[in-house]
Amino acid sequence: MIQVYNLEESVGRLIAHDVTEIRAGEFKGRAFRRGHIIRREDLDHLRRLGKERIYTLEVESHQLHEDDAALQLANALCGNGVCWNEEPQEGKINLRAKRDGLLKIDIERLIRFNELGEVMCASRHSNTTVIKGDIVAGTRAIPLLIDRSIVQEAVRIASEGQGIIRVLPLRKVNAGIIITGNEVYSGIIKDRFAPILRQKVEAFHGTILDEIILPDNDERIAAAALDMISRGADILLTAGGMSVDPDDRTRFGLVKAGASDIVYGSAVLPGAMFMVAELNGVPVLGIPACGVFASITVFDLIYPRILAGDRITRKDIAMLGHGGLCLSCKSCRFPNCSFGKGSSTAYNVRATIFATESLL
Repeated sequence: MIQVYNLEESVGRLIAHDVTEIRAGEFKGRAFRRGHIIRREDLDHLRRLGKERIYTLEVESHQLHEDDAALQLANALCGNGVCWNEEPQEGKINLRAKRDGLLKIDIERLIRFNELGEVMCASRHSNTTVIKGDIVAGTRAIPLLIDRSIVQEAVRIASEGQGIIRVLPLRKVNAGIIITGNEVYSGIIKDRFAPILRQKVEAFHGTILDEIILPDNDERIAAAALDMISRGADILLTAGGMSVDPDDRTRFGLVKAGASDIVYGSAVLPGAMFMVAELNGVPVLGIPACGVFASITVFDLIYPRILAGDRITRKDIAMLGHGGLCLSCKSCRFPNCSFGKGSSTAYNVRATIFATESLL
């Protein structure tokens, strides 16, 4: 039950909800906390905030106050690797990453949660790499007093499965790099792929088992791939030999080695001739020539997911088409742009720029 008092009558009473203060360009936040006992010296401050009346309330048995509801919502939304560590402010709680890793959002359940109408959760894009302490989502009850049944249904939806919001750890891989191409093997063209791939692997604190350059020869490609796996490579990165040119033999060499679950071709530009496969349980990524000329490609959308343990399917690749067009801006703003966002896939370029920052 809500009671209303003018300012003079409110002295000694408890404020029913957080009172927000906004100072243009300076501050937006809580001036008075819910439950604050109003003192006479508070009255001028409240007047400056435009308050002529103060609301107090008694929460009925079928209701929850916004702060109490927010606590229940936050607890239910937090899956593995996600937490909250701040008290509710104005009925809102921020959810944060408990560790460095890959953010996973159950989008279908998030939609169901938000369709209830009187609760909300806004998140970052799924498959974004995050650093420990990053805000990954925010939740709140929208009305000051909310029916318990709505909160209970929201909690039920959020608690299904593994939680709507998770942060998965990223593996530190031991990568084998295979560069193919007769022109590179013979020295006619200098290899430019290996340094780029090395940087991307080391950005996630992986190590390089070996880097080799091979001619366009099925048998030699197959033998090298199997040899690297036998020596402990837990991911293979191949570059070159991915086009439709009959001389490009990388895919055929991998097939000869026994590669399976091959998905060749992606709905992303740059990266249409990208490949993902598996060889003896080890993921294999084939990077086309665009990886030399474009700083961000489909590889950067997929690689963190591989490190988090995702098995990439044709559907995953097809879903990248929505938002999969890079506009090749003169000044790259990735990941703060549309590239990879339509499919709820985004790669945080901080992991590349700050290669010394620990991800695990």
